Amino acid sequence: MRHTNFALALLTAAVLSACGGSETGNQELKTKFSSQVSFGDSLADVGTYNVGTVKNVGGGKYTINGDNTAKNPALTGKNWTEFMAAQFGLPAPCPAQTGLDGDASKGFSVPVVNNNACLSYAQGGARVTNPVGPGHKLTGSAIGQLTVPIATQVANHLSRNGGKFKGDEVVLMIGGGNDALAMLGELAVNAPAAGKAAGSKAFAANLTGQLAAGATDPAAAAQAIGGAIMAESQRPGSTQESIVGAAVQAAATQPGNQMVGQESVFGPMVAKAKAAGEAEGAKAGAAYAAEQGPKMIAAMGVAGDEMAALAKTQVVGKGANFVVVNNLPDLGHAPAATAKGAPQALIIAMVDKFNAHLKAGVSGESKILYVDLWAISNDQIVNPAPYGLSETKKPACGDNALGHTALACNSTNTIAGDVSRYMFADDVHPTPFENSLIAKYVAEQMIVKGWL
Repeated sequence: MRHTNFALALLTAAVLSACGGSETGNQELKTKFSSQVSFGDSLADVGTYNVGTVKNVGGGKYTINGDNTAKNPALTGKNWTEFMAAQFGLPAPCPAQTGLDGDASKGFSVPVVNNNACLSYAQGGARVTNPVGPGHKLTGSAIGQLTVPIATQVANHLSRNGGKFKGDEVVLMIGGGNDALAMLGELAVNAPAAGKAAGSKAFAANLTGQLAAGATDPAAAAQAIGGAIMAESQRPGSTQESIVGAAVQAAATQPGNQMVGQESVFGPMVAKAKAAGEAEGAKAGAAYAAEQGPKMIAAMGVAGDEMAALAKTQVVGKGANFVVVNNLPDLGHAPAATAKGAPQALIIAMVDKFNAHLKAGVSGESKILYVDLWAISNDQIVNPAPYGLSETKKPACGDNALGHTALACNSTNTIAGDVSRYMFADDVHPTPFENSLIAKYVAEQMIVKGWL
């Protein structure tokens, strides 16, 4: 769907009117919701980690943090669930749980507090069912995000409310992105590791063959050189240079092979072996990625099925009547996916698989509104002007205390220039302005559905 500026203006007026916010006077909502309950990940997190060092550096949410509307009306510091609550005339959402389980020496160990009066369960790093998401301490992250999965978020809400929804609340759900990011993170580690292992093996074999060729007994020389390489490789602190030194020393002691100890002789051999190792390493790394790709795509389909089942059986099935389920936006064209070396085609396929399974899973359930964020975000990326977006290719946030993440991004560490109407805060998360566009789009779909 492509909106024009005129269409956006009409939509904004319609949403404001439907939500009782028009300048002509308050108007009743078609559906008056008693509360807003949200489940999901960083895209809906309103401050789970707004504690300790994260809070102290001016972070807390995955966008450009802080209310800077006095400086620029678009820099509200809000995400789309906060805009939705305002449109519904409901109190600002607050996190159902706060805390960090990370490195205490860096201020990332903060006691977990359950806020029973708050209904925003979404957490940065949360996956659909897997409890270990990006940023969790078991991934090696110093921050120690809690990453309570969406399935558990729903279960926690049910346990607090007698095992059911009231039926007059609006439920917002979004997830799946961290399932993709977790798998992509593992691939980013494991593919180079596979390549390094294969490259090292190829380097050793090639160097051994070259160094042994001039000996009186090449087979015996190769055995001695191979043993020296293995012994040095297993020594703590060994380097490629020390391995080469051990190999050359072993080779030069072999009968008829003294000349190989001269750098003018072994130097070209080492260069040739390095080239062979690098070629084999690149080949093995690519082969590993190619093998894992189909498995990762299939796993995203499973995650989509799980998300759909949660919405149908644990939300609608437990009494909810108004459930908004957003699919994944176009992560395949976000800055993270378009960066040099990123597996963009794989990311696109993973997102498409999740969305297809999620859509099929909730199809036919009248109490679920499936919102196609992918379609609108894709159009925004390729056609930004009608949406009022000034930049859709690069992030607004610069380096900050936590690296380059929106979790610690605020107006003091954005890049130079006016970034208020950028689409992306960091390489995957939206700015407040983009969040406002998401909220307007969701509200539009709720109007079409007949809920507003």
